[in-house]
Amino acid sequence: MTPDFSWKSGRASGVHMHISSLPSEFGVGNFGKGSDLFLDFLAEGGFSYWQICPLGPTGYGDSPYQTFSSFSGNPYFVDLEALKEAGLLSDSELEPLGRLPKNRCDYGGLYENFPKLFSAARSRLTKDSLDYLEKRYGGVSFEDFCEGASEGLREYFLFSAFKRKFLGAPWKSWPCGDYSRAKRAKLDVETRGYLEDAKFSQWLFFIQFADFKRRANERGVKIFGDLPIFLSEDSADVWANSRLFQLDENGEPSFVAGVGPDYFSESGQLWGNPLYDWEGAKEEVFEFWRRRLESAFEMYDVLRLDHFRGFVDYWAIPAKTFDARKGEWRKGPGMDFFKYVRRHFPDKVFIAEDLGLLSEGVVELRSLLKIPAMEVLQFAFTGNSDNSYLPHNALRKNVMYTGTHDNSTSLGWYESASESERDVFRRYLRVSGKDPAWDMIYAAISSVSCLSIFPFQDVLRLGDEARMNTPGRPDRNWTWRADRSQIESATENCAPYLRSLNELFGRTLPPEKSVANGAGLELK
Repeated sequence: MTPDFSWKSGRASGVHMHISSLPSEFGVGNFGKGSDLFLDFLAEGGFSYWQICPLGPTGYGDSPYQTFSSFSGNPYFVDLEALKEAGLLSDSELEPLGRLPKNRCDYGGLYENFPKLFSAARSRLTKDSLDYLEKRYGGVSFEDFCEGASEGLREYFLFSAFKRKFLGAPWKSWPCGDYSRAKRAKLDVETRGYLEDAKFSQWLFFIQFADFKRRANERGVKIFGDLPIFLSEDSADVWANSRLFQLDENGEPSFVAGVGPDYFSESGQLWGNPLYDWEGAKEEVFEFWRRRLESAFEMYDVLRLDHFRGFVDYWAIPAKTFDARKGEWRKGPGMDFFKYVRRHFPDKVFIAEDLGLLSEGVVELRSLLKIPAMEVLQFAFTGNSDNSYLPHNALRKNVMYTGTHDNSTSLGWYESASESERDVFRRYLRVSGKDPAWDMIYAAISSVSCLSIFPFQDVLRLGDEARMNTPGRPDRNWTWRADRSQIESATENCAPYLRSLNELFGRTLPPEKSVANGAGLELK
């Protein structure tokens, strides 16, 4: 029997804003006061969903899609204010983070400071400080968290300890060798300290995230998460589960992940991730995915499956070529995988990230599963009336986006689009083109699609200076941040009008979830 992944909730809308982009005093967004500001905006605007990028600890390139672990959280998102209030950190120790830029993430500065701060705070732990943190956030105690940690988290604890011990070097160069040897090794005092630091920072991440999610859900806002299909080669996941990947006898991948040339990049994209051994270790890979999904759904209300195409056929690039154009298509697990997923997660909500060039097999599987997919307005205005992204061709089951974190902002798109595209845009939407970001927002909310999503940058009418990621570019990505005044201004001046649109098109939160009433006000 074909599993059914269709959207069963009513019409709704949401905003995309990664946690790193929130305002804070510590160089990066976190689960603290900045998240409350944004939740106020969402509730006031009548939104039901907050979409975020993956929350794992980031490595080289700072991409949330290339993390050190699928099962752990990014310690940068811990609100350090709580540690100061618990008497574990001082103002002088936090001062270097306060000097970091407020409008962007300086990942080098975060990398230099956060581990030292967690070490210092853990070394000062007392019963009173633990009691304070446990009472403030609720949830599991530190002791129970450590004892009940999942297999994936335990793998990350050890990985993180050795990563610090060997000064960030890739795990293949570690003297302790593979995971099976490392977990039997006797740890020296320094490495044991790093291990305890990892446990402490992960406990803080998860109790603060649980509190953040509770606050969101109380406002009627669901957390829309994202799960990357592929894993970083230099990760706890691959280190501890190397048998599940297409690696040679030396542990080296002969082929790596990416995509061929498409509208995101003319030369394709070389991601470099190891590929799953779907054929040789199918049952083990499926079980590994069950654990990944179980971990994800302990956090998220809705989950986007990144690179849906890769479950049908995936692009395998020879590891030594460094040229994404030289890849080849190989068969993925297909329907068997989704039958397995639905059997274990019968009621969970999934969205398919199906952007890029799609094969007939991908389209067929997507249709059979009835899984909601993505419609992106920036791809719509090519001049062809049968363009599937045009609102009149949109499917009710799908999610309508103005753009994604991999696109220009809507203003940036319009400014760089050809005059032909801009002409189609203006004629189709019957607008002047003076405010393309908000024209796009209106088109998304008014569409027939079950869910409409747009980046917060579009609410702020920002150009490409606020773009999150440019696929194929190795640096200067994932750095944009909003400041407090931008969110406060959007809550006061934009959210009431957005609520009126959400009400008009049947996407609104119940009024009691709103911070204040104001539907029907004109946009200022």
